[in-house]
Amino acid sequence: MQKMLFLFSDQTTPDAPSVPSSKTRARVSRVGGQIAAKPAQPGSAPDLEQELAEFKEFGEATRRITISSRSFTGEPLCVDGYVNEFWTSKQRAASRLHEVSYRACFKPQLPRFFIERLTSPGEIVYDPFMGRGTTLIEAALLGRIPCGCDVNPLSLVLTGARLHPPSLAQIEARLGQINFAEHDTAPDDLLVFYHPETLREIVALKQYLLNRRQSGLFDSVDNWICLTAINRLTGHSGGFFSVYTLPPNQAVSVKSQRKINADRNQVPPRRDVPELILKKSRVLLSDTDEAARNRLASVVGKTLLINRLSSQTPEIPSNSVSLVVTSPPFLDVVDYAGDNWLRCWFLGIDPKSVQLTVPRKLEDWQTAMTGVFAELHRVLKPGGHIAFEVGEVKSGSIRLEEAVIPCGVSVGLAPRLVLINDQVFTKTANCWGVDNNAKGTNTNRIVVFRK
Repeated sequence: MQKMLFLFSDQTTPDAPSVPSSKTRARVSRVGGQIAAKPAQPGSAPDLEQELAEFKEFGEATRRITISSRSFTGEPLCVDGYVNEFWTSKQRAASRLHEVSYRACFKPQLPRFFIERLTSPGEIVYDPFMGRGTTLIEAALLGRIPCGCDVNPLSLVLTGARLHPPSLAQIEARLGQINFAEHDTAPDDLLVFYHPETLREIVALKQYLLNRRQSGLFDSVDNWICLTAINRLTGHSGGFFSVYTLPPNQAVSVKSQRKINADRNQVPPRRDVPELILKKSRVLLSDTDEAARNRLASVVGKTLLINRLSSQTPEIPSNSVSLVVTSPPFLDVVDYAGDNWLRCWFLGIDPKSVQLTVPRKLEDWQTAMTGVFAELHRVLKPGGHIAFEVGEVKSGSIRLEEAVIPCGVSVGLAPRLVLINDQVFTKTANCWGVDNNAKGTNTNRIVVFRK
């Protein structure tokens, strides 16, 4: 198992991930300084149950239900459940910094809901399956200290750059310094996605970023350009480097793209790589004003990003985390390696070497989650909370909220409540022909534990 530890300061960002041997020392991205625990505040947690029961912000009354489960030793476990639309489904209601693509990620409103209610500014918010970094970005924008872990090294790239965004002027100036005509031989099989000139510019950018890392010059501007480039590699509009293909969080195989091209009678058009990077940067930074930058800057020196198994995080001090907000892998419903193979190529990562947790059996999933909960119990401070989002799988026939409750209980955590947030239809679900209220795509199901 690879273990990576990245260190970077306000002037530099972590080297793009390379996959070391199993003997390599773990890396952590500690953006200056040491992560420290804020002392636990006296008194009890806010009366979240009462607020949820009385919640009517979007016009509907909350429904109360009981979630029934059993411990691993057979004792019945009953937890109060609250069903309503607790946050807006509109992506635009959140910072545009979040608008990078990654499969199976929750909306920013989910972590914000819990961060605002269960933490105070300056406290540590942790996501052990950080993915694209939604929890961490929201935590930082709210003045909390972000801490994240993911076994996928791509997550560090997706998250780190947005915690310390450069200005548009810096991005434009750096793009002007890159020689997009200087490149190595481009892989011919990628011509199913790209015009030859576009592919040469992509390879030139890849080589430039590699050289900057090797020379020790790789900084926050390079990291931002890298982030933006991997989010423009493929897509279904003229805003991407590629010809029409699936949405940007799902890179199809070369064979599948050949079929798409034939079916649509299409050839890859010429795209301007630096111009599209700058265009996407304008969107991502469009509402990042001085106040937002100041909030990000206030916590960036304390941020911790870890690339390893989330059941093994010795870099995080015991009793230091106030809140965990996360969404773990859901059995075998998402092929992360398959989705991200092209991004991994651009970053120089072998996707087969990234040992993602994708259990196929419920018992194996529970075993893996119990190991994670044991570590979360260690790092969580007394009185701290875990908001564990599990959604639905297998067309709703398996309810992971019921399966996860005994995992937390077995390591000493107390299940406080289950929040079920009704969702409206999503573009991704629509793309796959999934009807609302079917196949487990319509709700967020969050089990809240307390230490």
